[in-house]
Amino acid sequence: MTSMTVAAATTGDLAARWVALRTDEPNLRIRDAALKLGVSEAELLATRIGNGVQRLQGPWPELIRGVGKLGPVMALTRNDSVVHERHGTYGELSVDGHVGLIVGEDIDLRIFFSPWTHGFAVVEDTRAGPRRSLQVFDGAGRAIHKIYATEATDMAAFDGLVARFLAPDQSPGVAVSPAPVRAAPRPDGEIDVEGLRREWSELKDTHDFFPLLRRHKVAREQAFRLAGGQFAECVADTAARHMLELASARHVPIMVFVGNPGMIQIHTGPVSRLVATGSWFNVLDPIFNLHLREDAIASSWLVRKPSVDGTITSLELFDSAGELIVSFFGKRKPGQPELPEWRELAESLVQVRAA
Repeated sequence: MTSMTVAAATTGDLAARWVALRTDEPNLRIRDAALKLGVSEAELLATRIGNGVQRLQGPWPELIRGVGKLGPVMALTRNDSVVHERHGTYGELSVDGHVGLIVGEDIDLRIFFSPWTHGFAVVEDTRAGPRRSLQVFDGAGRAIHKIYATEATDMAAFDGLVARFLAPDQSPGVAVSPAPVRAAPRPDGEIDVEGLRREWSELKDTHDFFPLLRRHKVAREQAFRLAGGQFAECVADTAARHMLELASARHVPIMVFVGNPGMIQIHTGPVSRLVATGSWFNVLDPIFNLHLREDAIASSWLVRKPSVDGTITSLELFDSAGELIVSFFGKRKPGQPELPEWRELAESLVQVRAA
């Protein structure tokens, strides 16, 4: 058989296995189905090309610019441990190299286009009827960003956008490559801890923190551990739930940053309806949903960064691999000091000490 025939046969086999799995577990989400079948989400989705799925092509910044003309949609960004969903209209996109920026009251994104590899237009059958979306994945087939149509979306514009970015190749299947291996942190003994602390104390802007880590070749969680209690304190892994409950009860507006290698999505505003479901702790508000896997939290840190606007306090959660899951801040804009209500709330988390 030719390689194309082999690929088609492999895709057909995967499609059959997925059908069998859905028969056994009809409520299984595609991401969980992909894990059970030992493939990526994009590979599984691509078995449906020609049957409710269409392959899209870039340029991806132009696709995102087109999303701004669709009206209200739901933006979804996730990593292995948390899902961030925000309703609203995409504003103007600015691009500098491979980095994009959308700043809006509802949709607030930091976009890193380099990993964007595979795109699809998807129709899913649900109990409420067909659900339409645009979905983008990296080269390893991992989801980067999804955009769902809502009742308020301009569907004629949606169809026009799909037609504009439709790829010539609409054969089932997709080729993926292995995910990059995350480099292990350098040994603590190789880190200039005093230099790290000195430069941390001299920060003028929170956006300077990542360059600080890069200069010292230190991992984020490692930096928190080495910097000392003046800058970062380890708190209990129940701190996120406790913080959300306090923010809801006290009506303190917060910022919630969730990211993956291709996207950071931000919610700014209040949180209200909190629901625990098994290992998931959820925010279920009309325009903002957050789904946090509490059993994936390996460490939680209260972090203090100096700035020209005063100290900026955050709660940052990590998984067992040292990957950042989610960051929480008080609502603020550059040039404004931190909300006193947020700082009081955040500092109270130190009392909920890590075991």
